[in-house]
Amino acid sequence: MTSYLVLHGWQNHRPRDHWQHWLADRLGELGHDVTYPQLPDADDPSLDVWLGELARHLAQAAPDVVLAHSLSAVLWLHALDRGVPGTAGVGRVLLVAPPSGATLAGLPEVAAFAPPAPGFALPGPTLLAAGDDDPYCPGGAGQEYGEPYGITTRLLPGAAHLDLDAGYGPWPAVLAWCLDAGAPLTPNR
Repeated sequence: MTSYLVLHGWQNHRPRDHWQHWLADRLGELGHDVTYPQLPDADDPSLDVWLGELARHLAQAAPDVVLAHSLSAVLWLHALDRGVPGTAGVGRVLLVAPPSGATLAGLPEVAAFAPPAPGFALPGPTLLAAGDDDPYCPGGAGQEYGEPYGITTRLLPGAAHLDLDAGYGPWPAVLAWCLDAGAPLTPNR
């Protein structure tokens, strides 16, 4: 049995049709331990509060795998930068569709989440998956995150922000990746 921690992004109230909810349900049905918390104040989040919640969930769940979408992908980078306890014990990480620093800086509710400077260690294998046309990361996730942070990046054609609007309810490829790190992470069609 593998332990998973699934983290949502800004303005996400864990809708049942979102790929993260679908994934948490499928992994649970397969007998895995899944933590998919509703982070506080999703519409007006505090970086320090979310970091505290992340630390709490890392301590309680001791996850083998972390999957973080959108704002929580950047939250994960802040946790690494600040040395949040429990991050080093994670076996592998999937960061999905992080918004660009410029996008975050332009939104007062999430400006404090602007990405930290690179230079910290990544625990275990870390993979970044992003749409090649993400409106929240117009410069491209590879340029914004992959190259500066040394994160292997998979750009998914036409996947936009990998959210419900882009057709990411059920996402079989992410379930396959959870069960086998060697499985290709492909876009929905």
